[in-house]
Amino acid sequence: MSIRNYQDMDWDSVSSIHDRARRLELELAGLKEAFLPLRIAAEREGLFDYPGLYVAEEKGTVIGFAACTEDELAWLYVAPEKMRRGVGRSLSQYAMKMHPGIRYIEALKGNVPVLKLYESLGFRLKGIEEGKMPGNESFTVQVYSLERTV
Repeated sequence: MSIRNYQDMDWDSVSSIHDRARRLELELAGLKEAFLPLRIAAEREGLFDYPGLYVAEEKGTVIGFAACTEDELAWLYVAPEKMRRGVGRSLSQYAMKMHPGIRYIEALKGNVPVLKLYESLGFRLKGIEEGKMPGNESFTVQVYSLERTV
């Protein structure tokens, strides 16, 4: 597996990965009806405005992606058939290497697998917060708020 910067040619793969993985994420949070495809979510949430946008690739196929600011890992999605194989961990570690100031992450409450991943990377649960879902503000969500002090 290799990780590289996102390129325009990755759109179809990234979109498919997001849409399949996001449905699973929302199901864990009890928010299936809040799903928006990436073609809408990317624009509403400014995906291409993030200074870090990376894809994981295996044998020429994109299998996951991450987006971050200088201090927050904001997006992390892995193709469902590749989950629990180190792709999310590798993308997270790469983003933190490229942006050593990353200290914050939010994850939907109920997404225990990603909570465990982030905790294994040195993030600690700060609390559970409630607010409007970014990009789909008609939904109220609870999120795990995590912080890294290293």
